[in-house]
Amino acid sequence: MKRLYSILVENRSGVLAKVSGLFARRCFNIDSLAVGTTDDPDISCITVVSSGDKGTLEQIEKQLNKKINVIKIKTFAEEESISRELMLVKVRYTAKTRRDIMEICEILDAKIVDMSKNQMMIQICDTPEKSQLLLQMLNGVAITEVARCGTLALPKCGLSD
Repeated sequence: MKRLYSILVENRSGVLAKVSGLFARRCFNIDSLAVGTTDDPDISCITVVSSGDKGTLEQIEKQLNKKINVIKIKTFAEEESISRELMLVKVRYTAKTRRDIMEICEILDAKIVDMSKNQMMIQICDTPEKSQLLLQMLNGVAITEVARCGTLALPKCGLSD
């Protein structure tokens, strides 16, 4: 079972370390982590995706609520939210594989953002599942590098009103 935590915190040094330290001390797993400032420069939003049984996920929320620098926590299940992650994939290609890679990109709505004589860089901004599917489909070509950011998510419209 996975749960998304949208944690509003004071934008101060050390706050991320305190939050991630809580996960480490309690042996809670972090599947994904993303941090950024909000429309208020004094507040940051930490988005954490974690997995575990129901008791573990409830314990995570309780422990996060005890942190002094935590302003507000919103939790929601994956099906209650819209989530996206950004991934860049650098692949080596040949004249033979170039068209196949371009077709995969077209099917999955990925974009080729850089290209040289024998390499291209592909960008996808979509669900974590679709990013993983892109990697699986590109498995037959030479993937040379992958960079992936943490998942960002918001509750679906109508759920947080």
